[in-house]
Amino acid sequence: MNYLRQATASLTVFATASVRELRSLARPGPRMVDEFECVISVLLAIIFAHVLGAKNIGWAAFSGYMVMRSHVSESLTRGILRIIGTSAGAGAALALAPLVIGKPFLLSLSLVIIGGVTLYFALVGKRSYAWLFTGLTFCMVLIDGMKHPSESVLPFAQSRLVEILAGTLACILVSAVSTFTIRRRLPRQSRETPAQTAIRHSVIWHRGAAKHALQAAIALGLIPWIWLWTGITSLSQSSITIMAVMMIPVSSLAASVLNPITSRLVLRFVGCSVGGLIATIILLGSHHSPVLMTLGVCIGVLVGRHIENSNSSISYIGTQFVLAFLVVLVPDTYTSAALEPGIERLAGILFGVVILEPVLLASHYLFRDHTPRNDGPDIKQPSSNE
Repeated sequence: MNYLRQATASLTVFATASVRELRSLARPGPRMVDEFECVISVLLAIIFAHVLGAKNIGWAAFSGYMVMRSHVSESLTRGILRIIGTSAGAGAALALAPLVIGKPFLLSLSLVIIGGVTLYFALVGKRSYAWLFTGLTFCMVLIDGMKHPSESVLPFAQSRLVEILAGTLACILVSAVSTFTIRRRLPRQSRETPAQTAIRHSVIWHRGAAKHALQAAIALGLIPWIWLWTGITSLSQSSITIMAVMMIPVSSLAASVLNPITSRLVLRFVGCSVGGLIATIILLGSHHSPVLMTLGVCIGVLVGRHIENSNSSISYIGTQFVLAFLVVLVPDTYTSAALEPGIERLAGILFGVVILEPVLLASHYLFRDHTPRNDGPDIKQPSSNE
């Protein structure tokens, strides 16, 4: 009931704040430039992904969205960390796949260990974005491979890397052109980025972060067993929700075991639900017309980025809105655009909430008298927003 109340309240706040924010959508300035940079980057990422033969075009489009920052140096740093992390995660998954695929216990154990360790270092380490994508990619590749134990995970791993490369390349090109043309006439925006995060000091041990990473690891470890019990086909997307939602500033862990994560789960659920619903309406209403679908992508990215840039309580919903919007609306092929693949991926993303929330509740009640202390230095770190 508490979760339902939070979701209802978040939806109300989202609707009210969205109407307020949309009134400033046509206001010129750095915010508008950033939003149009994202639109062009997403469209270019879709083209690159098709040319390079990616399988999940929507994820390439989202990479083109997420890498974008206000200066090409920041976009480049973020993109490089994303590529390094994806490559490392895919490589580790390829190495372990022959040993764990088809063996639920070993697969679960590998997800617990690698997922937990990478999330821990994403929370406290210098190259947090690379650590996050190492864990994300590792989990996605192995979880996707468990559905086809007799087949190689190499095609999925390759496609995942191609998607990241397509989105990152598109973003860096757009960011470079904008940085040396339009943005030269605009005031520099202050926004903490991975480039800034990378130079902060890391710590070796942080008790709160370790307990936090363990919660995520347990949720990841449940996925192979849920697959055996339910046969849900999109659980690799659920691993994204688990790791991305648990990527919060370490300083907030001292305040509560449950509330910051539950809030992010609610915001992710609301943002993805609204984005998926609107994308479904556009896809059905356009009758799979490439022109109308592309126009819908432009509008959705523009609105989502505008909400994300609002610096308000609903900014995280804006990111999640775009994620679901692109995953559902951007087809893997325009010649036979279909709703089912996008809806399946969206269902997997939302199902991650169902997996993670019971683990958080159990941890909350088990350790409610032992609220974590902030044992290490206070680490200021932005969320991944993935």
